[in-house]
Amino acid sequence: MQRRQLLGTLGTLGALLPGLARAQTPGWPAHPLRLIVPFPPGGTTDVVSRLVSAEMARGLGQPVVIDNRPGAGTVIGVDAGAKAAPDGYTLVCVANSFCVNQTLLKHLPYDGARDLRPVGLMGLSEHVLATHPGSGLKSLADLRAAARQPGAQLSFASFGSGTSAHLAGEMLREKMGIPLTHIPYKGQAPALNDLLGGQVTLMFGNWPEFRAQVQAGKLVALGMATQKRSVYAPQIPTLAEQGVAVESNSWNGLLVPAATPDALVQKLNAELRRALEAPSVREAFAKGGISAQGGTPEQFAAFIKSETTRYAQVIDSAHITADN
Repeated sequence: MQRRQLLGTLGTLGALLPGLARAQTPGWPAHPLRLIVPFPPGGTTDVVSRLVSAEMARGLGQPVVIDNRPGAGTVIGVDAGAKAAPDGYTLVCVANSFCVNQTLLKHLPYDGARDLRPVGLMGLSEHVLATHPGSGLKSLADLRAAARQPGAQLSFASFGSGTSAHLAGEMLREKMGIPLTHIPYKGQAPALNDLLGGQVTLMFGNWPEFRAQVQAGKLVALGMATQKRSVYAPQIPTLAEQGVAVESNSWNGLLVPAATPDALVQKLNAELRRALEAPSVREAFAKGGISAQGGTPEQFAAFIKSETTRYAQVIDSAHITADN
């Protein structure tokens, strides 16, 4: 009886050993990692990804190669990440659009909750609501008064339908109860150009990209879309201070294919958190008006769930589709 029990125990251990070996992942990483960025080079998410991945590479002992795959509202790049081998060698950077698309797009080629798992949150850029000097607007009170004028034609630009800037504009319109026409653009740069030129009235945008224009007097900041005054722009009142509690930002974080072993996810998370604490990254983030985030995979998972729910409510309330 004892011999049979011993053989059974040995057999059980033998079955577990391969799994234990895989969990420990000896020799990983043995070659460069790939970070898919579903945005063009040069934007905030791309810059953050390059800063963080370069620092992570130092701790991992292997390069982390950026693979820019823009298109289809980030769906192309995220889908490539979801379908990659779950071996810890492929990560994908996601932003607000990852949560928005779960509701906005009805036929995604991946399931955000089932096919990918969180590693950690990287950075967050606060949004400012800005207008051009020719509008004559200085505050939300001015905006409300302008909306009441006969024949008022007020508009707001966004990075594109379903983007965080679009949803923020819809929240502003609903909470203020004023008519605002949405003008979608293919990216923040062309939208900003038309805002500067006065072709549109308003726009929510990343403070890092708007800061120089506001400081030069080429744009007027009506308010920060933050809970409290920004450490990067303490002189600008929040929208909430003016009676309209709209909170909006652009964030980014890292995911891996869902079947990636826990040990590798924890290792990647540890390296991400270490990278975000590195003086060079901290200095670059602060200079760019970006706040470092970090946290555990579980905290990022809870954040994604909360953001998905928040955006779904706005999309449903404003009857937003991918075309408007």
